[in-house]
This record gives sequence, C-alpha cells and structure tokens, in this order.
Amino acid sequence: MYTRRGTTRATRLRKASVLTFALLAATLCDARADEHAVAPSSLKAIGTIDARFQSYNVEMVEITGGRFWKSYPRNARAPVDRHRYGYRPPIDLTNRRLRNLASALAPAYMRVSGTWANATYFADDDHTPSAPPSGFNTVLTRAQWRGVIEFARAANAEIVTSFAVSPGSRDAQGAWTPDRAQRLLAYAQSLGGRIAAAEFMNEPTLSATNGPPRGYDATAYGRDFKIFRDWIKRASPDTLILGPGSAGDTASPSASGLSARALLTTSGAGVDRFSYHHYFTLSPRCGVHDDPAHALTENWLSRTDDALTVYRALRDEFEPEKPLWLTETANAACGGSPWDPTFLDTFRYLDQLGRLARAGVQVVMHNTLAASDYGLLDERDFHPRPNYWGALLWRRLMGTTVLDVSSPATDLHLYAHCHPAMQGAVSLLAINTSRRSSRSISIPLDVRRYTLDAARLESATVRLNGKTLALAANDELPRLDAQAVPAGVTRVAPASITFLVIPDAANPACP
Repeated sequence: MYTRRGTTRATRLRKASVLTFALLAATLCDARADEHAVAPSSLKAIGTIDARFQSYNVEMVEITGGRFWKSYPRNARAPVDRHRYGYRPPIDLTNRRLRNLASALAPAYMRVSGTWANATYFADDDHTPSAPPSGFNTVLTRAQWRGVIEFARAANAEIVTSFAVSPGSRDAQGAWTPDRAQRLLAYAQSLGGRIAAAEFMNEPTLSATNGPPRGYDATAYGRDFKIFRDWIKRASPDTLILGPGSAGDTASPSASGLSARALLTTSGAGVDRFSYHHYFTLSPRCGVHDDPAHALTENWLSRTDDALTVYRALRDEFEPEKPLWLTETANAACGGSPWDPTFLDTFRYLDQLGRLARAGVQVVMHNTLAASDYGLLDERDFHPRPNYWGALLWRRLMGTTVLDVSSPATDLHLYAHCHPAMQGAVSLLAINTSRRSSRSISIPLDVRRYTLDAARLESATVRLNGKTLALAANDELPRLDAQAVPAGVTRVAPASITFLVIPDAANPACP
C-alpha cells in the first residue's frame, strides 16, 4: 500500500516535471517566435525628408479672433451641440511658454490658413475697420500679421499661408484679383519676413461652404489658379506654390464637381509641391461618433495609406515627380474628437509620421499647434498634451534620412531613421498597438530607450520611462532621460511607444 502510494507520487512528480518542461519549452519557442531581429548597422537608406518635415498649423481665425471649434469640456464623453463653436480672442503669439514650446519643435513650417482664411480681409493700414468690408467675414490687422512674422522668426518657423477668395477679392466679372494678397505679401517683406510657400485657397474641394462665391466651380478655380500662379511668380518668385490642397477625395476618380481631379484638370500644371489634406474622421461636432476602441487597429491607422494612395496617383498623373506635402492633418476634423488630447491619439500621430516619411512624403503639418481638441498644446494655458511630447521626441531622435526596416506583425510598427545629431547612429520607433501582448526586438548593440505610456490610454498625461512628463520650473522642458539597455532582447510593452537609439550602429547611410 505504502509502496503503491510512493510509486503513484513519483509518477505524478515525473509527469508534472515533463509537463512543466514542455510548457517552458513552448514558452521559449513562442518568445523566440515573437522576437524580431534588427541589424541597425546594415539598414539601407530609402529616402530623405524635409528638415521641416514635422510642422504645424495656426488657424487664421486664431490670429484674428473669432468663432472656432469649441473645445469639449474636460472628461466629456458625450459632447452636445452647444459645444460646436465658441468665440476666442486672438492668440497671444508673444506668450513665452508658447514660443518656447514651438521653438523646441524647430525647424518647422507654420501654416497660417484654414477655412476662415478664405474670407479674411487684410487691413493694410493702422486704422482697423470696425467691421469687415463687403465680401469678407473677418479682418486681419497689421499688428496681427506682424505678430505672425515675429513669432515665426522667434520659433524658427517658415510661414505657409493661403489667400482670401471670397466675393470681396474679385473683380466685376467674378475673377480673383491679387490686390489684397499683394498687400499681405508686401507688408511681410517690409518687416523682413517672407512667405515660404502658399496654397491659392484653403480646401477648394469644399468651396461650396468655405468662402468662394455661390456656384463656384472647377472652371472658375482653374481660371483663378492661373491668375494666382502668374502673380506669385512675379511678386515672390522664391515662394513655393502648393496645390491643390484638396480634402475628402476618394479612390473613385470623378471628372465632375469639385474633386481634386477636376481642379487639376482645369488649372493645368504649375505647382512646386503637391499638397493635400487628410483627416481620419470627423468629430462628434460634425455628427460622427467613433468608438475609441478602434483607434489602435490597423483598419484605423492604415487610413494614412489610403489617403496617400489617392493623392499620389493624382500627383503622378498631373504633376509627376513633384514632392508631396500633407499640409493639414489630425485625427478628427471639426476641432478634434474627445480622445485627441489624450495619449490614445499619440499612436496615430507618430504612426502617421512614420508611415509618411517611409512613403516619401516630405512635410506633414499637424492641425493645430494650440487650438481646440486636436492642438498639440492646450489652448487654455499652452501646456503640452501627449502628442506634443511625442512630437518633441520625434524632433530630437528621428533625422531626415529614412531607413528600411520591416515590421514583423500588424500590431508592432517599426520605423527607422538616422539619428539627427550622432554620426552613424540609428533611431528606431517601435509602436505596439496590441492592448494585451508585449513584443520583442533583438538588437545586437547597446541601446538608449525612451518609452511613452500612460496609466490609461485616454489619459491627458503621459509617462517617459515611468515618469510623468510635465514642464519644469519657469516653463522649462524636463530632461528627457533615456534608459540604458544592454545588447539583446528589448521588450515593448502592450499599448506603448518606444524610441530606441543605437549610438554604435556605425550605419554607413548615417553620416
């Protein structure tokens, strides 16, 4: 009896040991299968991006003051219609915090445009009219335009803009005239400023509701664009002509209406950079209520690629080989969704930069720097939101040379660039969109690790290597300290974003 019990016990122990070993072996095999090896020294260069690749918009209505998309109340999950618009005074471009934080993203392009720019009157004297002249909706003063020039100079930002196209900017036959645009340009030049690039108007594909005369069509646009193109080449030949700056086009081409195809057909060739706008969705202000649970899915994030496919094909057809610029983008149009000010949108923001840089897009202008829910900064006090911290790390760690690196799974997105300041060094951006599973990257060299995560995905604060990021005393940026990681396997936690810098990569593509 005793022997039989002992035998049974020994058998059970042997079986348990065999099972434990099998489970351990399976775990090790799964771990090895989960590892993705990266050889940073041999990553090949696949292209370069503009030094001002990561840029931002300051809406014209922010400069003049006026009614713009009103921010949702903090912690609001179900915004109501009364929060659609709200009056805002002109932005204080002299604010020290705003200037310091914008300067930290330099060099950049600062695009001053948007729907309201299409009907803004430039008051070219020191006597501001009490109301906009007939045919305009808003007045831009000399002092406000001077503030833009001075801010751009202080923040090392090149100005991009567009011009008024409303009825007040037209002659008796309805054709666009450059008179007001000329005054805007000349005043900038008199202050030692310049317009680096310009779109004729903001989003001509939406002209039925954003400023041009009633019944404005593709033929009228073609006529007006040619007038604009000839004028800008005479008045400011070093200003890049951007166009068409369209939004909302789909993969189904159309020869009628105000599609980008129709606009390009009537305007003819003549842009220096092919520009387009893209939002992933509309905010609840405009009637769309997306589930934030979808924000980390490939179906959501690949919308970047879908839009680029449409506009790259149009570029190839009408303006072959012209560089592509995305001059307005964010997660949700109409001011941003309730989750845009949270860490959840930082996945979209950085993944979009990574995808577009890899695809050869030269410039990406986020809407906005500091207005409504999609601002990089909170409009109330200019404190950084999670996307700002992501932008700052991109600026400091991801250079202009793009390297070829493969992503091993749909939920681990890898992007590689030369480091902007260390010769031969490589920077990897690893985005784990899985909410449950970690991923592994095997690197044969020591790395410096910068991991962004948050206690909750829809949190307004973000941590770097476990420490909450916030401005220090006197609005100074905190130290962005890396965590030293020895050569070997680096784990990327679920729902986290990690930059990995490899100083000793000695990659010949990274001079």
